[in-house]
Amino acid sequence: MKLKALLPGTGFALACMSAAVAAQEPGLGRPVEWQLGLQKAATPVMENIHWFHNYLLMPIITLITLFVLGLLVTVMVRFNARANPVPSKTTHNTFVEILWTVLPILILVIIAIPSFRLLYYERDIPKPDMTIKAIGNPSWNWTYEYPDLGLNDDGSAKVSFTAYLKPKNQLQPGEPWLLATDVPVVVPVNKIVKMIITSDPEGIIHAWTIPSFGMKIDAIPGRLNEDWFQATKEGVYYGQCSELCGKDHAFMPIEVHVVSAADFDAWAAKIKTAGANEARSYLFALLKSKGQLAAQ
Repeated sequence: MKLKALLPGTGFALACMSAAVAAQEPGLGRPVEWQLGLQKAATPVMENIHWFHNYLLMPIITLITLFVLGLLVTVMVRFNARANPVPSKTTHNTFVEILWTVLPILILVIIAIPSFRLLYYERDIPKPDMTIKAIGNPSWNWTYEYPDLGLNDDGSAKVSFTAYLKPKNQLQPGEPWLLATDVPVVVPVNKIVKMIITSDPEGIIHAWTIPSFGMKIDAIPGRLNEDWFQATKEGVYYGQCSELCGKDHAFMPIEVHVVSAADFDAWAAKIKTAGANEARSYLFALLKSKGQLAAQ
């Protein structure tokens, strides 16, 4: 279910999915200096959030702002002491009072209908192609599990790793400080990925967030939350914990690499046999050979 298809008369449709380019376009997957507005969309959910923000909320906000500005200018010109030396003693105006009660209600109704549709679209998780579990740790980092890549005898995922903030002196050209991790999450492009989000039972509340995916979901100790995304553009996407979670809240980044199905299969085979660090080196060498690690 897509929001734009549900909104009659909008004329908008989801953008066609294009192949990845060598240099990731600015504002996609990470913020840029002096950026205004939302990060560029890489999922259908974020496409719909863009539509809701840009084509519904912003026109309403602009009209209200101009209307209030006009009222302020009118009051200053017509009702100052020089233009109106004998002030009115009017205390009530039934028509105006009804108007300023009814109009906000109508505006909220106009916003509510597409808002509820968007919320339903975000939370109605389709049948996933793969599942990833993300666990927020008390030491301010994330542990990731890939249960689809095999289970151990005790039921735990064979592929599991913890992603730490990448030290500043180890950053490669184009990698952003405070956003890059030592080991990235890797997913195939155009696949529906279900995220199971939780926090260590002895830990605190975190939030797993990727702005370009339109995702923000709390990681709560002892509770499993679910969300989903379908990345339609290959590239590197960054996020951070978005819940104030303690002294190292600012040092809890998220890095997701969206790659082709063939590259994902190669990475998965590597991580199952050689471990996360070797798989990261293999992935970076592979993408670099294709020119997909150019500075963003």
